[in-house]
Order: sequence, then structure tokens, then C-alpha cells
Amino acid sequence: MDILKEKIKELAEVYSSTLKGKIESRKVEMKQDDNSHYLIYRVLGISTAEGELIDIYQNAGRFLYKYAGSFLEDSATLCLNYKFPDGIKTKVENTIGQRPKTFEIDFLNGLDAIEVKWRDATTDGDHITKEHTRVKVIKQHGLKPIRVMFYYPLRSQAIRIQETLKTLYAGVEGEYYAGDDAWEFLLNYCGVDLKAILTEIANEKTPENGN
Repeated sequence: MDILKEKIKELAEVYSSTLKGKIESRKVEMKQDDNSHYLIYRVLGISTAEGELIDIYQNAGRFLYKYAGSFLEDSATLCLNYKFPDGIKTKVENTIGQRPKTFEIDFLNGLDAIEVKWRDATTDGDHITKEHTRVKVIKQHGLKPIRVMFYYPLRSQAIRIQETLKTLYAGVEGEYYAGDDAWEFLLNYCGVDLKAILTEIANEKTPENGN
């Protein structure tokens, strides 16, 4: 278990370094940006200084969201591989439609086709259709679709979509875990308390009070 913890810490350092580099690089690029749109900000009561900060944080937020998600998904996969070293990322042919030609399975362990997501806040119709098709295709391949999503979306429309997906998984005898249930699933499935490990790392880097 100590080896796994060390791997997750190393992964966190890589993602942290890459994230900071991306943000700093974008800040440098933004100094050369055309900021003529700040006129509209000012019309709406946002000063130039405020507008600059908003743009910086908006760009930083996009990077943070992307890397936070990838880090958590990779960490969860490390936990799964710790218990099941023969588990693999793979693809299955789309047996229902033409697009996409294949669907990716994040972790295939025996007949368990596990999809690992940190959060799914999508409300896009095409994405929803794709998710529905994906579950049915995996079932047709004789596999059990299992969705593990660590953080539930916050918006009502996105929540309704997740509730529909949960019903769909149940309809094909799959499994759906979100929020606390996702952390619990990982603990029960591979014997690793990932949330405790991440909490330990977080407290080392940034204490709870933010100081």
C-alpha cells in the first residue's frame, strides 16, 4: 500500500507542476492579447483591473478543471491496477451505430467494464445519446457496464441526466456509483481508501484553512 501511496503522490507532483506551467504560460500569452473587449466590461460596470483578473481566473479555471479530472481518474486507475494488475484500458466495437466506431473502456477487469469519471456535468444532447449507446454496446459484448463518478454535477439539468443514466445502467444489469458511493465502491472493489490518501496529500500541500 505504501508503494501505491507513493505512486499517487508522484502523480500529484507531475500534474501540479504541469498545471502551474500551463497557467503561467497562459498568463504570459494573455499579456499580448487584444483587450479591446474590456470596453464592454466597463459598460457593464467591471473595471479594467477587474476584467483582467476575471479573464486570468477563467483561463486558469479551465486548466484546473481539466487537470483535476485527469489526475483523479488516473489515481483511481492506479488503485484498480494495484488490486487487479491484469486490468487494462481497451476499446469495443460499436455494434449499434456507425459513430463512433469504438467505445473506450477505462478499466476492463474480467467482465467488469469500468468507466472512471471525476465529474460529468454535460447537458449536450449528442453526448447523452452517445452515453446511452455506449452502455448498450458494452452490454451486447457480454460485459457489465460499471460507472464510477466521484463528484456529482451541481446544475439541475445535468443532475437529471445522471439520474437517467443511473436508470439505464440498472436496466442492463450494470452498476452506477456517484459521489460518496463511488469512493465506497473503490474501497470495496480494490481495498484502497483513495479519498483518505488524497486528503493526506491535500493537507500536506494546502491545510484546510487555506494558509
